[in-house]
Amino acid sequence: MAVHVANRDSDGDNVRDYTKLYIDGAWREPLDGTVVDLTDPATGEVSGRVALGGEADVDLAVAAAGRAFPAFSRTTRQERIDLLERVVDEYERRAEDMAQAVTAELGCPLPLSRAMHVAAGLIQFRAAAQVLKTFAFIEDRGTTYIRKEPIGVAALITPWNFPALQPAGKTASALAAGCTVVLKPAQLASYSAVVLAEILEAAGVPAGVFNLVTGRGSVIGNSLASHPDVALVSFTGSGEAALQVNAAAKSAKRVATELGGKSPQVIMPDADMDVAAGTALTWLTANAGQICSAPSRTLVPRERLEEFLSVLLLRIESIRIGDPRAEGTDMGPLISGEQWRTVQRYIQAGLDEGAHLVTGGLGKPDGLEKGHFVKPTVFSGVTNDMTIAQEEILGPVMSIITYDTVDEAVEMANDIRYGLAGYVTGTDVADAADVGSRLEAGYVIVNNAEFDWTAPLGGCKESGNGREWGPDGMQEYLETKVVLGRCRPTRDPIGQWQH
Repeated sequence: MAVHVANRDSDGDNVRDYTKLYIDGAWREPLDGTVVDLTDPATGEVSGRVALGGEADVDLAVAAAGRAFPAFSRTTRQERIDLLERVVDEYERRAEDMAQAVTAELGCPLPLSRAMHVAAGLIQFRAAAQVLKTFAFIEDRGTTYIRKEPIGVAALITPWNFPALQPAGKTASALAAGCTVVLKPAQLASYSAVVLAEILEAAGVPAGVFNLVTGRGSVIGNSLASHPDVALVSFTGSGEAALQVNAAAKSAKRVATELGGKSPQVIMPDADMDVAAGTALTWLTANAGQICSAPSRTLVPRERLEEFLSVLLLRIESIRIGDPRAEGTDMGPLISGEQWRTVQRYIQAGLDEGAHLVTGGLGKPDGLEKGHFVKPTVFSGVTNDMTIAQEEILGPVMSIITYDTVDEAVEMANDIRYGLAGYVTGTDVADAADVGSRLEAGYVIVNNAEFDWTAPLGGCKESGNGREWGPDGMQEYLETKVVLGRCRPTRDPIGQWQH
């Protein structure tokens, strides 16, 4: 096993050396790629080097996964449970390494990297093992025999904003189903993917079952999507990138997507404003607002706007922004200069379109000129047709929209092309649940309920067409076969198909 440690560069600084790909159980130099520097979001300084693979590396990885598939797809249920439990043990051992990697690449405060990113990734492997223990791979309907079989080689394409969770969730479900995989993480978030590969290698995942190819999405992602030997593409990212993936996947292969969001929070007329403000800021400042499901559109009863703002501003003033490795930091930087400029453009659009700037605004917080830090920004006086109310920003920018009736709030909440998440805050839980049932969203959180990292994640409309995590997530990696007649095998050839 090769553990990649930080080396010293010519200036004496620690720099991560992640310049190899993991293919067919071995760490290899890219065949037709190169190496690129990544920078620390908090300082702008080089933090490491990662490999940029090419199409030849994709061919090598897919071929390895293809060779490994026949044997791995026929492993028993218990064999895969044992494998996933070994992954859990190794993941726990490497948890701090994973947290440090997430903070280095994403700029997330280290305590949040541990408590959210790494913990959620670990949950995925635990949950996949549990799902396997009871999942019904076969069903009898009279003389009809229905079985769920692994679909084949799966290409996993993951985003930069959840670099530990997303690769873990997709990989855990794929391995539980009996698929072999090629993982392509976001270029900006390659460190944690390398740590994951080391974890899987140490846990004894057979050669070729898991492969890691880092690089540019336009090269690696499109090559995986168009590869004739890839049976499924599981993609999480922007809608624009999804269009490229779908265009590249010219065959009839399955493409499951989880895309962007512009999620509403409906604050009911009877809402506790402390809970409402807490919900908004918990999701909007965690990860510096780089959460596709963040409640960035806040719908407030017109008569309670000032009350909500007074509570919200008190909370915003207490947010500590700065070094993600310093004790007490609540919010770190955005991941890159490009993302910082994107957020600035949206703030300027809000100003240009006449929204009222309540707090925050353009530029960096005082004393944080280095790195990609941004001010938590709140706009009121927003109308539902404004750019900041309709487009995903992926930054700590809140648009507050007032309403006069709950029906009007629901109508505005659904007047969006996205449908990933929704939030409802209200004292009368039945009324809040009723509004939640009317929101066009893949999942709804009422009164800031604790998030369930094993419930099916996904959206509707332009937020995607698949589900991840738990039994629903594993189902994405299975194909249904129907056998007519009384002809179930007398000896189960796989072992996993038992009830």
